[in-house]
Amino acid sequence: MEQTRRPRRRPDARSGLTIGRVFGVPLHLNGSMVLLTLLVTVLYAEFARRQLELSQLAGYLIGFGFVVSLLGSVLLHELGHALTARRYGIGVRGITLELLGGYTEMDRDAPTPRIDLLVSLAGPAVSAVLGVLAVAATLALPDGTLANQLAFQLAVSNVIVALFNMLPGLPLDGGRALRAAVWAVTRDRHRGTEVAGWVGRVVAVGTAALVALLTLTRNLAPLALPLMLLVAFTLWRGAGQSIRLARISRRLPLIDLSRLARPVLAVPAGTPLAEAYRRRADGSTPGGALVVTDTAGRPVALVDPAAAEAVPVERRPWLAVDAVARSLSGLPAMPVGLDGERVMQTVQSHPGAQYVVTSGEDVVGILHIADLAQLLEPKRKMNT
Repeated sequence: MEQTRRPRRRPDARSGLTIGRVFGVPLHLNGSMVLLTLLVTVLYAEFARRQLELSQLAGYLIGFGFVVSLLGSVLLHELGHALTARRYGIGVRGITLELLGGYTEMDRDAPTPRIDLLVSLAGPAVSAVLGVLAVAATLALPDGTLANQLAFQLAVSNVIVALFNMLPGLPLDGGRALRAAVWAVTRDRHRGTEVAGWVGRVVAVGTAALVALLTLTRNLAPLALPLMLLVAFTLWRGAGQSIRLARISRRLPLIDLSRLARPVLAVPAGTPLAEAYRRRADGSTPGGALVVTDTAGRPVALVDPAAAEAVPVERRPWLAVDAVARSLSGLPAMPVGLDGERVMQTVQSHPGAQYVVTSGEDVVGILHIADLAQLLEPKRKMNT
């Protein structure tokens, strides 16, 4: 089953084993593919043995061949998304094949509802075409032959993938199409995402109910039950992530680094930690960040709050701030005028607990990721 395109990841994130490029798009294989390969090979091998009266070894070889054919279909589905996205100027970072099918990672969202709709429908359209071709091959090949059975299974698989992915709920392609429609009507992308996310939760519950019904009526193979329940769970989780992302994105314009960043209090290198704490408490920045300066007054390090708090009170007069500080050169920097979208891009590209906020060459504040998270999700409990 194909999933929706994932949000942007940091550049060094690993999507799995890279096995090459297709039309210039990196192709990755997730480790969960081993489980899928074993499961489908065993299920299809038993089916093929019963239908064609084959040996056990031949059945497993055919099952493995079916897995390869199925993954090829999923890859073509994802290429439909990827090549359509590139057609409209959206960069594609890669395609990953995993347990539940695959996903295409794009470097940004579609700029308009129309492009979002076209990119979303491209994958199911490819699967539908493959399904039609496989149906034609099934009808043309002699009944009871291996080629006929493989064509039939590919036809069923591609038709199911196309139809299931068109269900109108995120993270499925149909959910993206629904989002595009709501976006076009309301001119609010975030509202479209929330609506499609809630519908996606309904689809997840319906999928779980269908799985339960098929199990009770003995129409679902026992080995397939865990996979189908995982599908329902993945849909529910993906829908919830989409709703959460919409709510966060709606609050991005509230990000103002000049207000959000904690002010800095400069203390010379060698200053006792207790003295630095006293200066901060007596000054105008009691919640400020302690920045260590060199002999020329240039900021060179940031006192780590967790490391500083871990120092026993009785040792603080004898321990210099340098001992609990980390170099500013190792922290990502953000210009104070950066907008919310670009702040989030920086956080995703360079994950960390603190960020240096600058104005020209001056350090004007320290952004704590906990403060940013509290702003974007005020009702969510944070571990600070």
